[in-house]
Amino acid sequence: MMTITELSAERREQLIGELAAGIARWGLITPAILFLEVNRPFSFIGSQALLFFQPLLSPLLGNKVVEYAQLFEDRASVERLLQHLEKGGGNS
Repeated sequence: MMTITELSAERREQLIGELAAGIARWGLITPAILFLEVNRPFSFIGSQALLFFQPLLSPLLGNKVVEYAQLFEDRASVERLLQHLEKGGGNS
């Protein structure tokens, strides 16, 4: 069984940067911003959905599924991701 440890602030920033860079690489900055803005109140529910679908998502995301779920539990992380995306998806 996997133990879940709290993400450090550095790891949160790293995940946000990687996610923003991936979204920018795919050219999906505008749709991602719209999606995050509309669904911001439901970020916790989305994080729990990630955990529920972990067995299906693990082949795609590996061990990062739990980390992304922890990331989206906190609305401040969603806000930080939005800031990254609004700056063009680059690391800041």
